[in-house]
Amino acid sequence: MTDTPQRTRPLRVLAAMSGGVDSAVAAARAAEAGHDVTGVHLALSANPQSFRTGARGCCTIEDSRDARRAADVIGIPFYVWDLADRFREDVVEDFVAEYEAGRTPNPCLRCNEKIKFAALLDKALALGFDAVCTGHYAKVIVREDGSRELHRASDMAKDQSYVLGVLDEKQLAHALFPLGDTVTTKEEIRAEAERRGLAVAKKPDSHDICFIADGDTQGFLAGRLGRAEGDIVDESGTRLGTHEGAYGFTIGQRKGLRIGTPAPDGKPRYVLDISPVTNTVTVGPAAALDVTALTAIRPRWCGTAPTAAGTYTAQLRAHGGETEVTAEPADGELRVTFTEPVRGVAPGQAIVLYDGTRVVGSATIASTTRATAAV
Repeated sequence: MTDTPQRTRPLRVLAAMSGGVDSAVAAARAAEAGHDVTGVHLALSANPQSFRTGARGCCTIEDSRDARRAADVIGIPFYVWDLADRFREDVVEDFVAEYEAGRTPNPCLRCNEKIKFAALLDKALALGFDAVCTGHYAKVIVREDGSRELHRASDMAKDQSYVLGVLDEKQLAHALFPLGDTVTTKEEIRAEAERRGLAVAKKPDSHDICFIADGDTQGFLAGRLGRAEGDIVDESGTRLGTHEGAYGFTIGQRKGLRIGTPAPDGKPRYVLDISPVTNTVTVGPAAALDVTALTAIRPRWCGTAPTAAGTYTAQLRAHGGETEVTAEPADGELRVTFTEPVRGVAPGQAIVLYDGTRVVGSATIASTTRATAAV
């Protein structure tokens, strides 16, 4: 295998610059490697002030200005592209619809799939660019036959391959991740930015959900879906309390249940099931969260799709660990069995399969099988 082919010849590269330190350093490295780089900031809100203010997000006017200043220092052209309508339809509305259906979506993963490596990449290719560059920590490796593989970053502490698991081989052929093979701490990336004269060197990382201004997901959903009082029940169906919208809960949630009656064993209770049809939330003991298998839909493969069952490791959350599984594609779905039970697996989440450091593919969890029935 060899590293990314972008290093073998100069390319026309469109660098997605969020206004943060990672994307700025990635753009600078791409330019330093001899590529013809153009910076672009994605305007993802029709009203940028409605998104997070300050230096925490990636959707504010301030971020656009930070990205422009970084591009000026690097010495590359810079543009702002308006993708607000696509972002609203493909990410925000999908996010709301998934919660309304009782599922737990990952908007960052959806943004990578639908915006950065679909809408943005399509436009870039149409304009004659060869690749899109981002500040993600992941690696694209090219095999001797020319096929591409997505791998974890060299530094596992910063690895972001999970949210890139939706990319197919065609998209990987036009992806450039200059930070992926950097075994450094975030402080060293900031030090590099400072050496390069980039003002974003000390800018805080973005976190939470960029389009929820105050970080209050439940309040955001209530504003979109309205408040709908329903029951919180235990596994036997006994009513323990009420809620203001089943969409405000996720499988495995412990805090914020507001149940006045303690469990008979005195131990904490967790959300086991969410029923949008009856607007009911079922809670119970931690052991009832143990999942032994799941079925996932809409599989996307980072290369050739497997045709038979295989043993892999799986990651279920952006910052979660790996667990050993057997996975088999069948009838357009992915059927997964865990070697050891896992907890807190929610429909709507993505499962990403790995073969060592290689990302095999991903799929959206549709249903789970528990060691103990939830209801």
